[in-house]
Amino acid sequence: MIQITDLNRQYIGGEWRDGQSESVLADINPYTHKTITSFQKATPDDIDQAYKAALEAKQKWDRVGPYEKRAILEKAAAYIEEHKEAIVFLIMEELGGTRLKAAFEIDLVINMIKEAAGFPLRMEGKILPSPVAGKENRIYRIPAGVVGVISPFNFPFFLSVKSVAPALGAGNGVVLKPHEDTPICGGTLIAKIFEEAGLPKGLLNVVVTDIEEIGDSFVEHPIPRIISFTGSTKVGSYIGQLAIKHFKKPLLELGGNSALIVLEDADLEYAVNAAAFSRFTHQGQICMSANRILVHKEVYPQFLKLFYQKVSAFKSGDPMDPETIIGPVINERQAENLRKAIEKGIEEGAVPLIKGDIKGNLVEPTILTDVKPDMSIAREELFGPVVCVIPFQTEEEAVRIANDTPFGLSGAVHTGNVERGVEIAKQIETGMIHVNDTTINDEPHIAFGGEKQSGLGRLNGEWSLDEFTTLKWVSVQHQKRMFPY
Repeated sequence: MIQITDLNRQYIGGEWRDGQSESVLADINPYTHKTITSFQKATPDDIDQAYKAALEAKQKWDRVGPYEKRAILEKAAAYIEEHKEAIVFLIMEELGGTRLKAAFEIDLVINMIKEAAGFPLRMEGKILPSPVAGKENRIYRIPAGVVGVISPFNFPFFLSVKSVAPALGAGNGVVLKPHEDTPICGGTLIAKIFEEAGLPKGLLNVVVTDIEEIGDSFVEHPIPRIISFTGSTKVGSYIGQLAIKHFKKPLLELGGNSALIVLEDADLEYAVNAAAFSRFTHQGQICMSANRILVHKEVYPQFLKLFYQKVSAFKSGDPMDPETIIGPVINERQAENLRKAIEKGIEEGAVPLIKGDIKGNLVEPTILTDVKPDMSIAREELFGPVVCVIPFQTEEEAVRIANDTPFGLSGAVHTGNVERGVEIAKQIETGMIHVNDTTINDEPHIAFGGEKQSGLGRLNGEWSLDEFTTLKWVSVQHQKRMFPY
């Protein structure tokens, strides 16, 4: 049985223990504001011990056969299946996710681990020819070494596992630092799962702390070769520069300002359903969420009517209630930022179709209409249940508006003509875009990542295998070579 009281310590070198800091990190339920548990924070010395443990365990992991590695990862997926209800509760309790969101996240995690379980059997090399007589060129795919993972608060269970499982499957050691608002779902829960699956001690370590305590030590430490970060573009830019400064590879999955385009020939009821899911799933706290809904002027009034009917029926409140669609945002700072963004948008001329109340961390849905592309509300990532609806006249205008952002993560196009949708999708400067679907999509075997300020690198499937491994050239001279001197 998974108990919160078993998950409120650091996991370093295969041992559960308190961090060495005198400071305590409180883990707070964002809906009730009650403290769930607390952690003694990890210090730079704890991080040093975690990285050293991962490096030592990685050398032992190298000697474990690929079928045994696969079996351990498969056991992790099976453990989650067996404890789904307990994990659903943790997601609702720690980050205010609804039951629907929790089930969605758990399924993503299981599929990601199952995909990573195949990695040990896919560490393929090549033998290549040479212009030198008697030479054999061998290319070996080998683990990168140790990977540092920094995960966010919104989908902490999945977005931690998204890097942790492939890194382990590719043969690496891992040190994971979850977001301070979600240390269990993004951190120690994952340690517990892999411990129960039989992962060698020390191969996966979890350090719970905050930047005030550790500064840049997690990224600057000499052992990790890769730093995988998921979070805001501002922080990701800093981490990426810091990693490169210390000759580490950064993998960055950052913010978005996704556009969902509704053409005049779209199935409007279906497009409304897709738009609602794209914006309001987990209170809009998803990097792929549709911040901007672009609607052709011909169907703009009808779309707004249907969208109003859909969203106004959403129940906001306690995430433990199975009928709740809109739970709390992660903290009061985020709620206040959303309040300011809404007020500024209205001041700039946006017209609220729905303007929800904000009480503590509970932010009810807001729909802002007649938004102009140059308004601040349309240019920022709205990490909450707030959406902009923007009218357009032509396809060219829709493409121009969609691309008028420094971000490029996801998007969607709705139309009655699939190939028309694909042609428009190809013009949008984004890493991912979907025709007649939601902007929120992630499949374990498909390349995932953004363009522009939405990130660097691609994860999932063969792309994760590429990111978490490196290639080594070993040549063999089978006959004596002639030298020029």
